[in-house]
This record gives sequence, C-alpha cells and structure tokens, in this order.
Amino acid sequence: MAGAIIENMSTKKLVIVGVILVIFQVFSFLVGGLIAPSPTSAVHYLATKCVDVRKHHQNSTWFMPWGPNQCEKIRDFDEAMIKKIEANEIVFAVHIPLPNNEMSPWFQFMLFILQFDIAFKMGNQIEKGAVVTIDVSLAYRDDTFSKWTEMAHSIEQRKLSCNFSTPKTHEYEGRHYECDLLPFMELGSVAHKYYLINIRLPVNERKKINVGIGEIKDIRLVGIHQNGGFTKVWFSVKTFLTPSILIIMIWYWRRITLMTRPPVLLEKVIFALGISMTFINIPVEWFSVGFNWTWMLLFGDIRQGIFYAMLLSFWIIFCGEHLMDQTERNRFSVYWKQVGPIVFGSFCLFIFDMCERGVQLKNPFYSIWASDLGTELAMAFIIVAGICACLYFLFLCFMVFQVFRNISGKRTSLPAMSKARRLHYEVTISNMSISEGCLFRSVRNVQGLIFRFKFLMLITLACAALTVIFFIISQVNEGHWHWAGYTVQVNSAFFTGIYGMWNLYVFAIMFLYAPSHKRYGDDQSNAGDLGVNSGEEIQLTTTITHVDGPTEIYRMTGKESQE
Repeated sequence: MAGAIIENMSTKKLVIVGVILVIFQVFSFLVGGLIAPSPTSAVHYLATKCVDVRKHHQNSTWFMPWGPNQCEKIRDFDEAMIKKIEANEIVFAVHIPLPNNEMSPWFQFMLFILQFDIAFKMGNQIEKGAVVTIDVSLAYRDDTFSKWTEMAHSIEQRKLSCNFSTPKTHEYEGRHYECDLLPFMELGSVAHKYYLINIRLPVNERKKINVGIGEIKDIRLVGIHQNGGFTKVWFSVKTFLTPSILIIMIWYWRRITLMTRPPVLLEKVIFALGISMTFINIPVEWFSVGFNWTWMLLFGDIRQGIFYAMLLSFWIIFCGEHLMDQTERNRFSVYWKQVGPIVFGSFCLFIFDMCERGVQLKNPFYSIWASDLGTELAMAFIIVAGICACLYFLFLCFMVFQVFRNISGKRTSLPAMSKARRLHYEVTISNMSISEGCLFRSVRNVQGLIFRFKFLMLITLACAALTVIFFIISQVNEGHWHWAGYTVQVNSAFFTGIYGMWNLYVFAIMFLYAPSHKRYGDDQSNAGDLGVNSGEEIQLTTTITHVDGPTEIYRMTGKESQE
C-alpha cells in the first residue's frame, strides 16, 4: 500500500526539503526587516481655528486652514472674546496631508485619533462624566483648484477622561489637563489626494450640549496610515506566495483522487487548509490602488478570520485523528466539542468587526469605543479572546503530549513484535515466514517514521508559539533595531516573517502528507536487502483493516488507542 511522502521519502531528501524551507523562512523575515519600511506612519495635525462669519451656518461651506482660499483665523479664544466671536462661530479646520504633500492609494487606510488641549479654570472645570459633542464633516478633492466634495458628515459624542495632577487652585489656572486619546475616524481606502476636516463644537446651555467640558484651547489629530513602501512589499509577497500554494494544493488533491480509496477526514481537512491559505493569499488588494474600495479592511479581516479558524480546527483534528480508535476516527461529528467553540468564537469576532468596521462603511466617524457600553464590550472581547487563545494553546500542547504518549507506547512494543503480534498485529507474508533480521529492520523503519512524525508535531507547536512571541516583541519594542549599520524594522519583519511561516507550514503539510508514488518499505523490503523472494510483500496492518489512512503512524496510533 502506498504511504505518504513523509514516510517514503529518504532522510537525505527530507533534509534538503527542510533546509530549503528554512532558507525561505529566513528570507521572509529579512524582506520585512531590511527591505520594507515600517508598516505605518503617524502624522500630527494641529487644527486651525477658523471663524464662520455668516449669519446662518446651514449652507455647506468648507474652511481651509491655509492656501489661496484660506479662512479667517484667530489665534486663541481670548482673541475671540475680544472680537465678540461666539463658540458656535468657530470651526476647527484640518487639511490632510500637510502642505506640499499629497495622499496616495498605496497608503491603504487612514486612522485618526483625537486629543483635546483643555486648560484648567476654577470657574469652568471638567465635570465628572463630561461628554463632548462634535459636529464633523469630511471632504475630498484631487487637485488644488477643484471644489471640495463632501464625503461624510456626522454628529458624534466622545466621553472625556481627563486628570489634573496638581491642586485645583487659582495659582494653577491655565495648566492643561492630561486627557486620554479619543477615537475619531477611520477610512478603509485612500482614493483621493487631499482631504479636509471641519469640526464644530456646538454649545447649547439649555440642552446642556458641550457644557462642563472645561476650556478647550486646541484640537489635535494624529493620523496613522500604512506606508506605501511597505504596501508594495506586502503586495509583492502575497503575489509570489499565491501561485506556490495554489499549485501544491492542486497537486496534492490530484494525488488524493488517484488513490483507489476515498479520502479520509485528515486529508480533506488538509485540502481545506490549503483552500483557506489560498483565499487569504490572493492579492485582491492590487485593485484597491485603482478603485475606491472602502470595504477592503473588513474583507481582509474576514479572510484572516476564515484562515485562522481553519488552522485552529486543523490542529485539533490533526492531533485527534492520531488519538481516536478506528471506530471513532474519520468522522467530523466527533470533534464538535472542540471545533464548535472555534467556530462560535470566530462568528462572535465577525459580529464584533461588523459592529465597527461594518458601520464605518457608512459613517467613518463611528467607533464602538466611543460609548461606555461599547468600550466594555470591546475590552471584554479582547480579554476573552486572549484567555481563549492561551487555553487553546495549552489544550493543543496537551493533545500533542497525548499523541506522543500514544506513539511511545507503540514504540516500546516494537522490539517484542515477534511475541506479541498475535494479539496486536497481523503480519501478512506470502510464501514464507519473515526472518528475524527482516523484522528488526521493519521495527527500525517504523521507529524512523515515529521520529519524523514527532518532529512535525514539534514544528506545529513552534509555529503557534512563534506567532505569540513575535506579537509580544512587536508591541514592547520601539519598532526597529540598529544592527551592523542596518536598520531592522521589527514590525515589518513580524508581518512578512509570520505570514511566510504560515505559507511554508501549509506547503509542507500538503507536500509531506500527499500520497507517495512509492510503496511503503520498498527501499527496505526488496529481495536484495532482505533476502526474500521478489514476490513477497511485508505489511504491518491492524486487526481492523477496512479503514485505511494516509500514513503508517496514522494507522498505528488508531490501533493503539483502540487497544
């Protein structure tokens, strides 16, 4: 019977394949660390205080902070009081980008954070639970002479969370509060060259709108966008990886269909993993450079969610199929307790993503973090997701330990195979009995298969662990290291390296578990090596022979579990 490549390929060839995969893995980290720039850039903006001198403010007029048609400006609110300018007549204007620059579709997205500069005044302090109401409009244009076109308008509320560390006395008046950053806006595409934001802080004492929020001096925005250089490297990596995974997936499934038996569950799950990897690899992001596809961020999250759900389910089934006995394995229904929570968790994350980025397709100023309930739900999702990830990893380690123990039990029984095989195995021999030397050679061969399988399981755990480690590193360091005259972008190396690692892992699984064109034991069981007739066939089979599998380890562990 033909086995998988992992058990039929010679050790020398397997080492060569492993070295090639390691070289590609190192290269994927170097591409991000040495070639690609930092994934994102942050630009600080200070809003210009414009004056709306019109009597009625209903008409859509855009206020430019600089340029030939710039607005009438004031330096501060003291000047506004002198000129008897009311708060409702002040418009905070921000032009994106800064002068002598322009935005590009290669930036992919824009995320803005809002910060208020609020001065302490004894007669105008920030009340507990103060909420700022902002009337905000967004416009765009693609040259410096066209009129501005409105893109979005909304009235939003943001809860202030400020702290004044010094005593609240008259001598400390004028000092600024320390206020938390607030979510402001997120755009899923950067299809235009210039953007303009106009912000109003309407005051209505009767309705208590913007009352008790302190004395706001300035409004600052922090704009975060993806670097164009990183985008080009990222697109190139995905374009390179897509055909490689697609080709190996087609090749793998063709070999499966050529077999006389139907594919088992493990082989189907491996194929599904290849499909999910191909789905996330397809570089549809190239179209976002020429089209205003604001849904690309949401679509990217959905693709990642499908892949990670498939990957987590694959690991569970991969380990479980080497623990189940012959009557339980090869049935997807037996894994509903393990796969069910993964599917449910992925669905919850999808709903959470739709509640924010789905709404942002219509209103880019919406944020689930803007309300207390939304913040609590978001934090709960993050905390629960982190706990579940840790529990899953521990459970995966436990399953791998169970598999190792299952295999070890089989391994210790191999030397005594000649005495115990009547109870555990059927040794089918044609025309003559196996010699003692032939039996020990078969034992050594199976021990080699066990070592290969254990090594693959350790690689699986290493992939999961490296993802967590590199994520932590990317969060706690400054984002780049200086080494031997080069600047290594750690965050970029994390993205390209881990992404390359998943592709190489999926590639290796489909390659190693594809049916081999050889028959198991051909190299060891020919007449020259074993001293038996060429027509003799040596096969170790379990007592239940109606269920086949991809590898000898797969069949052995099933019998061990059953016994």
